[in-house]
Amino acid sequence: MTPTAHEPAVLVLEDGRTFRGEAYGARGETVGEAVFCTGMTGYQETLTDPSYHRQVVVMTAPHIGNTGVNQADMESQRIWVAGYVVRDPAVRPSNWRSQGDLGDALDGAGVVGISGVDTRALTLHLRDRGAMRVGIFSGEAARAPHEELLRTVTETPRMAGSALAAEVSTQEAYVVAPPEGTPTRFRVAALDLGIKGMTPALLARRGIEVHVLPSTTTSEELLALEPDGVFFSNGPGDPATAEHEVALLQDVLERRIPFFGICFGNQLLGRALGLSTYKLAFGHRGINQPVLDRTTGKVEVTSHNHGFAIAWPEGIPTDQPVDTAYGAVRCDHVALNDDVVEGLSCVDVPAFSVQYHPEAAAGPHDAEYLFDRFVDLLQTSTKES
Repeated sequence: MTPTAHEPAVLVLEDGRTFRGEAYGARGETVGEAVFCTGMTGYQETLTDPSYHRQVVVMTAPHIGNTGVNQADMESQRIWVAGYVVRDPAVRPSNWRSQGDLGDALDGAGVVGISGVDTRALTLHLRDRGAMRVGIFSGEAARAPHEELLRTVTETPRMAGSALAAEVSTQEAYVVAPPEGTPTRFRVAALDLGIKGMTPALLARRGIEVHVLPSTTTSEELLALEPDGVFFSNGPGDPATAEHEVALLQDVLERRIPFFGICFGNQLLGRALGLSTYKLAFGHRGINQPVLDRTTGKVEVTSHNHGFAIAWPEGIPTDQPVDTAYGAVRCDHVALNDDVVEGLSCVDVPAFSVQYHPEAAAGPHDAEYLFDRFVDLLQTSTKES
């Protein structure tokens, strides 16, 4: 178990506000962008989501670590968050699936955290002032003067303008085949921009042979696979920096290869179509975000993790299509809390995307049908060809 001695720790925001607490996980210092996650469950899926690379995650749920950690709930091979902030960590895990303690897992991964923080006050501060750079300091690092700690924070690169997909992407291509007994129906090239393990698994269950590719994959390398469709995953960083990925996607659109993107992939589809993106004040992160699917009229409770969004052209309502170099595009999904564009559907090329996570392993599962929608698109395209 993680040492229980009450070692002091301090959290310093770039605007100078400070929160004091106790060390949790590894001791030392870490910096990143402070964001808050409203999920009541699924903390392990959050920690192992590559989209949280270089972010210090504040959990709004007060009790974290109750169910411990286990290998089955890992969404990638490691913990990706830069730092972790909780109010009341569990004294000991209690769950039949538990294989270890969360504090120990953070410590083993070298993730510096802080506990005993008034996360409600911290979350309200971030809601009022917006996501900002932050540092967590514990052990010897916490004893430095406040001015020195603040300087460390303000010298940290901002998330806007950061190209991070290549830092989390696989270095080598690999294949996720359909489960035994499930016939292979299609081959899909999935660009790993920070992909979560559940995504290729859900595609494979639908008879798709998924070729997961590095973010640096060229058009020639992708086309050599002769894919029936292309998928762009979630991932961290500013979509405005992803020039290579956008150019690759434009080639896919020009060849009319069926395309499906989620999260970062949604933003890149927007940019490939000529739309712009912008940074949200504090983003959407959690598993309780209501989204309207305009194609069905249903409201879905969805899982989110994004700090950037697509900017719909000024003066055009989001319920009206806009013209692009690839034909008309519609905003088929919209966030009901703040009207953020949450999904695109192309009218003249076989492509669509959503901003949220239909593969959410911790739930909710309202949007898992989108994988079936992709299969329908693949089927239609195959018949037409």
